[in-house]
Amino acid sequence: MQFGIFTVGDVTTDPTNGRTPTEHERIKAMVAIAKKAEDVGLDVFATGEHHNPPFVPSSPTTMLGYIAAQTSTIILSTSTTLITTNDPVKIAEDFAMLQHLADGRVDLMMGRGNTGPVYPWFGQDITKGIELAVENYDLLRRLWREDVVDWKGQFRTPLRGFTSTPRPLDDVPPFVWHGSIRSPEIAEQAAYYGDGFFANHIFWPTNHFQRLIQLYRTRFEHYGHGTADQAVVGLGGQVFMARNSQDAIRRFRPYFDNAPVYGHGPSLEDFMEMTPLTVGSPQQVIDRTLTFRESFGDYQRQLFLMDHAGLPLSTVLEQLDLLGEIVPTLRAEFDSRRPAHVPDGPTHAALVGARDAAALAAAAGEKVSA
Repeated sequence: MQFGIFTVGDVTTDPTNGRTPTEHERIKAMVAIAKKAEDVGLDVFATGEHHNPPFVPSSPTTMLGYIAAQTSTIILSTSTTLITTNDPVKIAEDFAMLQHLADGRVDLMMGRGNTGPVYPWFGQDITKGIELAVENYDLLRRLWREDVVDWKGQFRTPLRGFTSTPRPLDDVPPFVWHGSIRSPEIAEQAAYYGDGFFANHIFWPTNHFQRLIQLYRTRFEHYGHGTADQAVVGLGGQVFMARNSQDAIRRFRPYFDNAPVYGHGPSLEDFMEMTPLTVGSPQQVIDRTLTFRESFGDYQRQLFLMDHAGLPLSTVLEQLDLLGEIVPTLRAEFDSRRPAHVPDGPTHAALVGARDAAALAAAAGEKVSA
């Protein structure tokens, strides 16, 4: 089981003192948060991709490459790579390069994003979002798996005899998650290819995401990638901790009440009841997180959103210390309950091992046939 954090990179005024960080400060804070995540023993740091204020992470591979040079163990990922508005050729090149720089500590999450105006900014039509996601990802897979690609589609110029460089590290592409909060077509796409499916379970009620994940698991098995419970699932979540729950609620309430997305809406207590947001003691976070398995089955990756809504860097780093304290317990509990046939979270080493094992099995089969 992998545990980590994801950031949306918002530049938001701190409601307790009225101070707004500069873009420079926010970008540097994201780097400090990633390094701290490794220091406290987390498995994954993921960044979103946005091209509009108040967000700053417009170039995820630039940031992740910089972080890769200052870390050694943590998996570097995206919590959204816009498959609809980025050129698949550029995605193939950028993430293969990042793979080499990070010695394989790289995966990525494909998504359509939640900002409608981004489509015309990059010359695309929002009404074609699903079609773009399907076509662009099909091309991306081929670019990573075929040395020479001839291709023709609807949304970009054809390719003739094209080779994407550099080639993926060890000839094994980065693991891909498909992220969605609402689209069954994306769950279907993830299942078709046998990729991971990430449900960013931070806003809507649990039963909505249960339906999406069950669809993905059923179709994963339908396409012959394994049993439904072997499908690779990731979840989002939100937490804020203090040694006692009253302090956690007192400290987090002004940030919740003024958050850009859900501020001035439901009360903190109502939102905690309706969504996985957990504000309380470390033990309460442990207990609540363990219930996710009851709702979604065994899964491979849990990412928490912790650095949003104007929370100062010092507070986020304190939160990461607390998260680092509870993750060993969470990991041990989840791993002890997972059946042996259900896979661990994806890593580059595991993907290379699976590729080599399949090649050996195929060679043995050919010898038996001969």
